[in-house]
Amino acid sequence: MKKLLKYLSGYKIESVLAPLFKFLEACFELIVPFVVSAIIDNGVPDRDPGYVGWMCALLVALGAVGLISAVFAQYFAAKAAAGFAEHLRHDLFNKLQSLSYAEIDSLGTSRMITRMTSDVNQVQNGVNMVLRLFMRSPVIVFGAMICAFLIDALAGGIFAAAIVILCVIIFGILLVTIPLYRKVQGNLDGITTYTREALTGARVIRAFCNEDKEIESFNAKNAALKRSQTFAGRVSALMNPLTYAVINVAIILLLYSGAIEVNGGNLTSGEVIALYNYMSQILVELIKLANLIITVTKSFACAGRLGEVLAIEPSLIRGPFVRNEGMPFIKFDNVSMKYSAEAGKALSDVSFTAERGDTIGVIGGTGSGKTTLVNLIPHFYDASEGAVYIDGVNVNGYPDEDIRGKCGIVPQRAVLFSGTIAQNLRWGKPDATEDELAEALEAAQASDVIKSKRRGLEERVEQGGVNFSGGQRQRLTIARALVRKPQILILDDSASALDYATDAKLRQSLKNLDYKPTVFIVSQRTSSIRHADKIIVLDHGAVAGIGTHEQLLEECPLYREIHYSQYEKKEAR
Repeated sequence: MKKLLKYLSGYKIESVLAPLFKFLEACFELIVPFVVSAIIDNGVPDRDPGYVGWMCALLVALGAVGLISAVFAQYFAAKAAAGFAEHLRHDLFNKLQSLSYAEIDSLGTSRMITRMTSDVNQVQNGVNMVLRLFMRSPVIVFGAMICAFLIDALAGGIFAAAIVILCVIIFGILLVTIPLYRKVQGNLDGITTYTREALTGARVIRAFCNEDKEIESFNAKNAALKRSQTFAGRVSALMNPLTYAVINVAIILLLYSGAIEVNGGNLTSGEVIALYNYMSQILVELIKLANLIITVTKSFACAGRLGEVLAIEPSLIRGPFVRNEGMPFIKFDNVSMKYSAEAGKALSDVSFTAERGDTIGVIGGTGSGKTTLVNLIPHFYDASEGAVYIDGVNVNGYPDEDIRGKCGIVPQRAVLFSGTIAQNLRWGKPDATEDELAEALEAAQASDVIKSKRRGLEERVEQGGVNFSGGQRQRLTIARALVRKPQILILDDSASALDYATDAKLRQSLKNLDYKPTVFIVSQRTSSIRHADKIIVLDHGAVAGIGTHEQLLEECPLYREIHYSQYEKKEAR
């Protein structure tokens, strides 16, 4: 939590004024029992309506000033807490954007969403409650004890003993519940992950009639969350009855000793009532403090989880910018890649070169490392061994903006963002003209998509592009990559939803681009890469063959097997 306090630095005034106004409110409340005592001891016995009237007016004035102080305190606390959460979310989002694919893979999407939403909200509530109550509650509790000592030493001793016992109860429960609430948030992560998977794979679940199984699995996870929440809630719930019990026992002792003192002439009736009022104030404040402790407990658990994310350092290696003259435009030099220290190699000793304007095909079985290979080019991951060079420079020597500015990337899953078609196409080049958009759409064979829409480029795109077909989404994402006219174009199995004729037209239009990018085509279909200048065949992360279509048919059994599995031998060539 200490690491997160820096986000209150921009709200120092509000962070001081909120507890200050609460302090003033508490001070005015502590005066009230004295006024009531004066009315009972002086105004009532003397039957002095003027004195009683003035004292009642003073009570109203104290209440009004206390109310105004409370309103200001609430305002400043809410402003500081909301600003704290704003800056925290900002840094958290920036941190998530700065992480490499490796960290994002390990964190998981659902966990990151929980951190950004539920965890930040819990911490915000904790900050708000602390600014409002951390000054008021102690002032009321210890102020009431001091006032009790001023009235009567014995009564002050009862107050002190009650407060010590209550502190033991409160902080004991706090120590027990912090790990419990951390476990609750972990179970909430699991629920979020499972829900996201179920929503993402809804069609698959229905296709295999697995709804009942998924509901059963969800219910099991939900029940685990309920159990952890219930147990944590039961422990927290002990706070109120225990504090009530201690306070009521203290009140009984106070009234008993007070009655004896009144009979002995050492106390007045008004002073006993004042002591009772102070004990009642302590009861109310400790209930508030108990709720504050529960909220702060949750906040500490969530703050720890947020701190873990903010403490993550991007694992991408940053090297010096050193250009090696005489190198090919792209060179993989004995590259191996592992996703984690414990995992096996996703790529093993991959070496090849590519010149400007070349078309490189990448093919292989599922899990052979095709996507891993092309993800090393824009430096999404670090090579575990060897190096990848672009224009004679190791990719880890480029700033991210430079290396990725050279690349146009179309991932396996076509992703469109909510907005308009034009906004999506300008994702990589915000100042692109309509002529440039039209040129990219034409090259991506997506012009007919625009013509079929009533509003053309201003047609609305729903989140994820769900209002477009799979083929339309793929063509629009290819057009988006072409708008920036990249030096390297990576198509990661991004034409799988296109028919053969459209796929062929797309490949021909890419060949005819005037700026001649180096194109990497990852595909499962040999028809998509058969005209490539060089084809790389991968098998379990290792290179099984490199060459042209004709060369590989002669020399590479794996490529030959893949090709003949898609075509009859008589038409295969």
